[in-house]
Amino acid sequence: MTSKKINTMNTNRLSKTICKALNSQMTKEAHAAQIYLAYGSWADANSYQGISNFLFRHANEERNHMMKFLEYILERGGTVSVEAIPAPGPNPTSVFDCFKKTFEQEVDNTEAIYKIVKLSFDEGDWATWNFMQWFVKEQTEEETLVMNMLDKIKIAGGEKASGESLYSLDRDLASTDDEAELARNKTVEAP
Repeated sequence: MTSKKINTMNTNRLSKTICKALNSQMTKEAHAAQIYLAYGSWADANSYQGISNFLFRHANEERNHMMKFLEYILERGGTVSVEAIPAPGPNPTSVFDCFKKTFEQEVDNTEAIYKIVKLSFDEGDWATWNFMQWFVKEQTEEETLVMNMLDKIKIAGGEKASGESLYSLDRDLASTDDEAELARNKTVEAP
C-alpha cells in the first residue's frame, strides 16, 4: 500500500503578528470575565445582589467577546492558542473600589484593542481592521457605563457613600441596562 501525499493549500489569512495579538486579546477577554466573576462574587458576599447581578452579566459578556476572537481566528484560517488565565487579583475593598478597578480593567482592555486596530491598519489587514471596529464601539460603551457608575458613587459620597445610597445603587443595578448611551448617537433633538 502506498501513501498518497495530500496537497494542502495554506488558507491562513492572518499574519503571525496579528494572529498572536488576537490570541492574546482572546486571553485578555477571558481574564476580564474572571475579574467580573471575582468582583461579582465579592459583591454577593457583601449583600450587594444587584451589583453582583450586574457584574455576573458582564462576566458573561466578556466570555462572549472571548468567543468572538476565537471564532474570528478560526474563520481566517489562523491557529487558536488557549493560554492560562491570570488570577483576577485582590478583591475590592468597597463598592467604589470595585468600580474603580473595573474601570481600570476596561481602559487596559481598550488600549489592547487599539493596538490590534493599529497593527491591522499598519499591515493592511482590512478584514481584521473591520472586525475590530465592533470592539472599539463596545469598549466605548463599557468605559462609559463604568464611568457613569463611578459618577453615581461619587455623588453618593465615594468611599464614604452611605448605606442608603449604596442600597439604592444596588437596587438600580439589578435592572440597569447593560449598554451605555454613546455621544455619537446623540442629536439636537435627543441629547
